[in-house]
Amino acid sequence: MKFHAFHLMPYRHVDMEEASKYRSFWSVLPNRLYDPELGSDLYAEYVDQLVLAAELGFDGVCVNEHHQSAYGLMPAPNLIASILLDRTRGSDVKVPIIGRALPLVNNPLSIAEEFAMLDNLSKGRVITGFVRGIGSEYHASGVNPIYSHERFHEAHDLIVRAWTEDGPFMFEGEHYNFRYVNTWPRVYQKPHPPIWIPSQGSAETIEWAADPGRRYPFIITFSPVESVLGFHEVYKQQARDYGYEASGSQLGWAVPVYVAETDEIAWREAAAHIEALFNNFLYMPPEMLFPPGYTSIASLKRILQTRKGMTIVKQTIEDIMAKGTFLCGSPATVAEKIEAAHARSGFEQLVCMIQFGTLPPELVDKSLRLFAEEVMPKVRHLAPATGS
Repeated sequence: MKFHAFHLMPYRHVDMEEASKYRSFWSVLPNRLYDPELGSDLYAEYVDQLVLAAELGFDGVCVNEHHQSAYGLMPAPNLIASILLDRTRGSDVKVPIIGRALPLVNNPLSIAEEFAMLDNLSKGRVITGFVRGIGSEYHASGVNPIYSHERFHEAHDLIVRAWTEDGPFMFEGEHYNFRYVNTWPRVYQKPHPPIWIPSQGSAETIEWAADPGRRYPFIITFSPVESVLGFHEVYKQQARDYGYEASGSQLGWAVPVYVAETDEIAWREAAAHIEALFNNFLYMPPEMLFPPGYTSIASLKRILQTRKGMTIVKQTIEDIMAKGTFLCGSPATVAEKIEAAHARSGFEQLVCMIQFGTLPPELVDKSLRLFAEEVMPKVRHLAPATGS
């Protein structure tokens, strides 16, 4: 099994009382609530946490993209990735950027070029992650969500061709048109950097990612453990329908993680911070999460059924733990939960959100060290990874 430390880089200093006057921490939360001096310190704090994870033996340190939100301060994740690649120079640690929201950009070639630069600078330690962006990103960007799938697929195809085909060549699509596609520099990894697909369970995304020509690792995010395992089964069945067996390296679980000396201590220390993540930072009303046209009716029904209850305004740590959307407890408890999930799915990629909500640095540090020193050695053997 491979372990990746993931960070949203939230603005954990947000004034909760003032923020509660607004319907979401996304798009509509006034940016006057952001203090640049505190934010500057947070960036340094968060980068240090990911570097510590690399030093403790995590296989990868992950960043991602969000816009106009206290939930995540990484509108340009490649900037953070470049810092991490430099801070981990000389190591084998991967830097998955999971992911870039392709439909939100008007020039996908800029993404192809940026990743190619990072791939060269790191001598092939970059993993790319492509997403459509969650619903609220379309409010922030002004992109019509009806064209989300079309723009995603077209941008993906353009980027992969830019990485793998000799240029210059012409690209003519419905949404993107270029007279010259001629990427300099070329990517370091051949045929191109690995591509991961983080998702909340879209049927169309599973069908597309599992295609024999892609076989992209499918990383389920912010879902109850039963939903995660269910989506893994859907992916595996889709692979069988295509005529092959999906490997464990194609299956991933992204989940907040907190480890302390005992279960009781872990729950007590994590409670306020994980509740802040789900009740405040992550929450958005349905019209922001699923703007009209963003997903198909079939996928929307499936997501709402499997994620039933996740959009209630207030959840306690007991509610969150009961759903299995949080790994929390002693090293033995957390290891047992990973083993139990793996026994049913065989997933090989565990993406651990090492900081969540308002969790302070001293608790992040403690949990990281306990996970690396007492959990990873117990479960790393579960599914020997055969690649990135």
